[in-house]
Amino acid sequence: MTIPATTCQVSKKHVLLSEILAVTSVMRKNSRWASGAHTLTARDSALARDLGLRRSTPSTDIQKNGRLSQEADLMGGFQQLKRTIWDVDDIEALPLPGLIGPFFALVRSPLSNGPITSAALSALHTFFVCDLISPTSISLEPALVELSSTVSHCKFEASDSSGDEVVLLKIMTVIHDCIVTSGVGAFLGDVEICEMLETVLTTACQMRLSEILRRSAESTMVSIVRTIFGRLHALNPTAEEAMLLLNEEEPQHGEISMSVSANVTDAGNFPLQASEGVPSSTQQDAVSLEDPERPASPEVEGPSQALSPPRPYGLPALLELLRVLVNILDPNDQVHTDSTRLTALGILNAAVETSGTVMGDYPSLSALILDPGCKYLFQLARSDNSFVLQAALRTITTVFQTMRKHLKLQQELYLAFSIDRLAAPPQSKLISSKRNNPTSPRPGTPATGTPILGPVDTELELDKGSPVPSRPPVQPARGDTRDLMLETLSQLCRHPSSMVDLYVNYDCDINCENLFERLIEFLTKGVYPWQYSSASDTQQLHSQYLCLDLLLAFVNDMTARAEGRSEPWASDFILPDSLMQDKSRKKLVLTGAARFNSKPKIGIAFLEENKLIYSDLSPEVSRTRSLAIFLKSCTRLDKRLLGDYISKPDNLELLKEFLGLFDFKDKPIADAMREMLESFRLPGESQQINRITETFASIYFASGPAEIKTEDAVYVLAYSVIMLNTDLHNPQIRKRMTIEDYKRNLRGVNGGTNFSPEYLQSIYDSIRKREIVMPEEHTGQLGFEYAWKELLARSRQSGPFLMCNSALFDLDMFKTVWKPLISAIAYAFISFDDDYVIQRAISGFRQCATLAGHFHLPDVFDFVVVSLSQATSLLSENLPTQVPNYPVVEVEGQSVTVSSLSVKFGTNFKGQLAAVVLFNIVNGNGNALREGWTQIFEMFQNLFMHSLLPTRMLQMEDFLGGVTMIPLRGGQHSRPAPRSDGGLLSALSSYLMTPYGASSENLVPEATDTEVESTMCTIDCITSCRLDELYAQTIQLDSEALVAAIRALEALAHERTITKWKQESDELTTAFNTSSAGDGTFTLPYDPASVFLLETMVSITCQTSRYIEDLWPILFEHLSALLSASTHYSVLLIERAVVALLRLCLILAQKKTLRDQVYVSLDLIAGLPPIVANSVAEQIVAGVTLILQNRDIVSSQTEWNLVFAALRSTTSHPEAARSTFDLVLSFVTDGQSQWMTPDNFNGLITILDEFANSAGQSIMVPQRGRRVPSQPPPNTPPIERGRRAIDILYDMKRFIAPFAESTGLQTGQVWRQYCLPLALSLGKQSTNPSRLVRHTAISQLQRLLLGPRFVYDETDHGQAEEIFNSIIFPLIDELLKPQVQQFDPQGISETRLRASALLCKAFMHFEVRENRTKSDIRILWIEILDLLDRLINAGKTEQLYEAVSESLKNVVLVMNAANILVPPSQEDQRDEHQRTLWTATQARLERFLPGFLIEVIPTPQLQLPPSTPVPDSTSAVPAAAPSTA
Repeated sequence: MTIPATTCQVSKKHVLLSEILAVTSVMRKNSRWASGAHTLTARDSALARDLGLRRSTPSTDIQKNGRLSQEADLMGGFQQLKRTIWDVDDIEALPLPGLIGPFFALVRSPLSNGPITSAALSALHTFFVCDLISPTSISLEPALVELSSTVSHCKFEASDSSGDEVVLLKIMTVIHDCIVTSGVGAFLGDVEICEMLETVLTTACQMRLSEILRRSAESTMVSIVRTIFGRLHALNPTAEEAMLLLNEEEPQHGEISMSVSANVTDAGNFPLQASEGVPSSTQQDAVSLEDPERPASPEVEGPSQALSPPRPYGLPALLELLRVLVNILDPNDQVHTDSTRLTALGILNAAVETSGTVMGDYPSLSALILDPGCKYLFQLARSDNSFVLQAALRTITTVFQTMRKHLKLQQELYLAFSIDRLAAPPQSKLISSKRNNPTSPRPGTPATGTPILGPVDTELELDKGSPVPSRPPVQPARGDTRDLMLETLSQLCRHPSSMVDLYVNYDCDINCENLFERLIEFLTKGVYPWQYSSASDTQQLHSQYLCLDLLLAFVNDMTARAEGRSEPWASDFILPDSLMQDKSRKKLVLTGAARFNSKPKIGIAFLEENKLIYSDLSPEVSRTRSLAIFLKSCTRLDKRLLGDYISKPDNLELLKEFLGLFDFKDKPIADAMREMLESFRLPGESQQINRITETFASIYFASGPAEIKTEDAVYVLAYSVIMLNTDLHNPQIRKRMTIEDYKRNLRGVNGGTNFSPEYLQSIYDSIRKREIVMPEEHTGQLGFEYAWKELLARSRQSGPFLMCNSALFDLDMFKTVWKPLISAIAYAFISFDDDYVIQRAISGFRQCATLAGHFHLPDVFDFVVVSLSQATSLLSENLPTQVPNYPVVEVEGQSVTVSSLSVKFGTNFKGQLAAVVLFNIVNGNGNALREGWTQIFEMFQNLFMHSLLPTRMLQMEDFLGGVTMIPLRGGQHSRPAPRSDGGLLSALSSYLMTPYGASSENLVPEATDTEVESTMCTIDCITSCRLDELYAQTIQLDSEALVAAIRALEALAHERTITKWKQESDELTTAFNTSSAGDGTFTLPYDPASVFLLETMVSITCQTSRYIEDLWPILFEHLSALLSASTHYSVLLIERAVVALLRLCLILAQKKTLRDQVYVSLDLIAGLPPIVANSVAEQIVAGVTLILQNRDIVSSQTEWNLVFAALRSTTSHPEAARSTFDLVLSFVTDGQSQWMTPDNFNGLITILDEFANSAGQSIMVPQRGRRVPSQPPPNTPPIERGRRAIDILYDMKRFIAPFAESTGLQTGQVWRQYCLPLALSLGKQSTNPSRLVRHTAISQLQRLLLGPRFVYDETDHGQAEEIFNSIIFPLIDELLKPQVQQFDPQGISETRLRASALLCKAFMHFEVRENRTKSDIRILWIEILDLLDRLINAGKTEQLYEAVSESLKNVVLVMNAANILVPPSQEDQRDEHQRTLWTATQARLERFLPGFLIEVIPTPQLQLPPSTPVPDSTSAVPAAAPSTA
């Protein structure tokens, strides 16, 4: 469906005739117009001339009735028009001025009234609508000139006010038609546009007109402004500016100017009378359609009076309108009211919205906006009128949005001002400035709270307490004003590149404030509540939301840039590296300035250290000049302190250099003084002022000023300027100095002559019109003007505002603000209840985490995790070691533990949100986490204690039975007794094996439906957190993150074990005033959390063996601390520590660089107390067995000794001993598993000896009255292992010869390293309480000693003696002890019998052989006899007596045959040894076997000399007592 065109469908001739009829009909309704309707005197002269007739002069009556003639002429004009077009078919062929001229004449005529003028204006409106006035009309330009003049000079008699306002409304409509809706607006000239705009603007600003009319006029003005300023996009800026300059020099179409009269009076009713035909509504009110100060445009009487066509309007008209609008905004202009300014603000905003982006291309327009436009707008931003404030802020926002690149310093000013007003007031009282100091020639000007414009950084806490240039207090914005300003600030800073632009243009500019840092600081503080009296809760919450929204927008924009949605840095911009260098230098300058403001010497030392001064030294630049250059150029110095410093006597050279930097050439002394005194504050002491003035006089006089003859004259004149400035501008001085007074005071000081009156007059006028405002007195309107002047001066050097959504600076920006930023987001997340805000905060957390990972800032990621973890409520400051009996219910076939945490967390929706967000953030970003792992694992620990972790995280791995669950509750603390049955974990028999089982000892409370529902909510939340995924991801972490995770686990575990034991033992010691707590008697109760942390730590480490070198020191420190004090902790914890250590050793064994740590660990295990070692024996042997599967792991005797030392601790455990024995047996058994080396030979002897000892330890001493067999059956495992150990020991002799051959040892060395240890072990076990082991050992010992493979040096009698002294003699001595007999009273006699036989056979084998070396055996033989004596007397059994006698008989006979034991004869040929041996032997034998020797070796009866005494055994054998090994 096609929408029909809105153009007029009737002929234009019909339209024209209809409008003529309509207008004349209205005219005829008026009696005066009716009488003149039939009079055509206006055409008499023309008719007479056409007919060649002479017309007489009109009579006096007719002249007097000129008004009637004028009315007739106006009416006649329409009659003539009708006649003209009556016979014309196409009226568009006629000139347009002739067609609409009568309507113009009627509108301009003061004789017409409101209805008539209204009808004429309606006709003009119809002509525009029906295209009678169109771009194709003939003579359009003259018609438009006439139209402009007509509507601008409309005159009619006043009637009623409403009717008159209808006329004005129709004027607005015609103007709108001309400029906006029709196509002829582009043909208007600058003068015509200005005339029309002035008409509309005047109407909009006329306060006595009705609200409807004014608003209509304002709406029309806005529409027109949007249209005409839209032309700027099509114009050529260069050509327009050139034409503007040309037009200023030679105006071609009249003066282009507009004005709005400001004689505003109160609104009232329109007076009915008119003055000269002009309605009082437009003549006497404040705004009129004609400017009385400007000559009216020449009225066009008809088409014959056509003007030359003007150039289409352009820049001149727009510039003039902008000038008028800006001038209206001046808040100090009392002519205009706030209502007028409100209207101007709306119009100006429309203009900037339309063409602000191209205004900067037109220097004339942008100059108006920069100054005074921004100046007035900023002042209006402090208005108390909320409507003006809102309009001003909107306009400011529009200006910055469209012209930001031209308004760098103006934006700095506005943002700093806004932050000052919005920031919370300081807590401490503001120190009032010192004023009216009697020693200063310039008292301060009272402050009125105007914001300072200079760049000040108060956020830099470089030296606390250091004074910085003070910012005058700004009245904080409150209530609606605060909301409005904050909304405006938010609107300004919502552009994606806003924060980057602030950072680049201000924070990286040494002469600007750190606006980015200040803004973020304000916004982060703004998220927290600020209590002030006039703020409602709703307003404050809205303010907090706005601040948070801006922060989150900043984070979102930065995240977008990090993801690649950024812009490249323009090639014509300053290099980013250069900007960052400026930023670094700025930081140093600020630090140096702050220290200078605190103490100048310290500041100068800092500046020199950082090469901010004295780095530019040259023959032209001395140290003093270098310092002066810095002091003059640095805007961050305290001007008061600077003035005081440079005017000190010690710094006179510095003062000269400082003032020498000013260029006073051709400057009047007032301006020179002004420039100098604005760089520092004049000190208060007269001597310092004098010093400054003298130096100034010297330097100024050297510049060659006009009319000054001497330096002293400059000195006096300078003082006079200071005094004059004080006198003219101090509000406390009532009588001001006149020019005559000033001249009189300076009489004769110019080298004895007077200054010229003109010279002094110029000084006087300069000071009177423009006060010299000293630093820190820049307050009130005067201060604002000064600061604005400084801003304009700086803006000429500041360069353009750089705009680029670049990611080059994001890292530095984020590093600067991340901590308060994340804290603010965390506060918002915890404190606010709005779902949208919470959702935004969650996004903010995620994006901060993303940025932390992108920039590799683990501290940031940690802070995010810490902030979120605090919001989860899953952290517990004091987690108990004992888990209460929580009820367990079945829900959908699943056992659910209803704990206190599950119920509480299930009702904490925000905590659940925080948990899900936290773990979703950490999932996949673990490498970015460092310290935050502590919170992660602390939450794991808490969830574990309340049975809320996934099953995978509740398990502990073992060598024996795979995987089991960590028990939540433990039994008694006593150590478990050895068990005979096999199992998974030896230490778990006294513990509840399931973590979710309820104890039957305590009553379990019932769970309510509500608690179960809350628990299910908690379980769902934990499931959403995907904790098992996070746990699985830990094994994929990089080294640094993994080390941090393990350190966090170790710290938590250490706190629950070592630290806790120390604390509680100290508390016990203090409570009972005893040290018993520290002596090993105090044991911590079972803590499941400590086991969980240990298992988690070890599990992660075992799965990341590639980083074992980094992780091992952390784990070993914890494990060694536990095992070194193993009796202080629960059985299960120590068991898990041992398992952990051995599991780690398996990994260490694969690393050559860490193999030594395996033996450090084994040494730690070997040192466990027996009761502890017994409880973990199965784990030890299983671990060591796995370690030894790598045969390259053991390569020395020391290492083997450590291995066997660890294994020895397992021999007393029934299950572990079996595994250990099988391992040892595999070493010595022939086959692939055989592993016998010279290094492990002695170690094997030791552990086999330990097995034999274990067999003896299983023997119980028989109790009286109890029928308990003293000797268990031989097939008992310990006895059987002991017996087999003895057999293995004997069998090991077969390895001695190969080892001796492979090592190349001498016989004595072989004896010492292999044979002797073997024999010693068998000798030791020959006294074992187990009969089977004992008899087997003594038999194998006899086989070893008397066998063919026993290696010893026959030439070394000491070795033979050592066999007796270290093996056989101690053996028999031990068998003779009563305690040995107690274990086996029945079998000990047989053992003694075997021992006696061994003794005798060994003596014959080693000492009585034929090929033996000659040696003195007397002492040895006597010892043997003594032992046989003790054996016979100890047992006193017939069997033993006979056995000993028989063995002794054999020995004696052999000794006799070997000519060792020789009886005396008649011819006694024995040597001394033989005689002594026989005598001693006979004496000993007679004690326990009387007559035995004579019976065995008959001897002749000899008469002994009476003097020969019988030698005593103790005297004959001084070393009778055998030594024990």
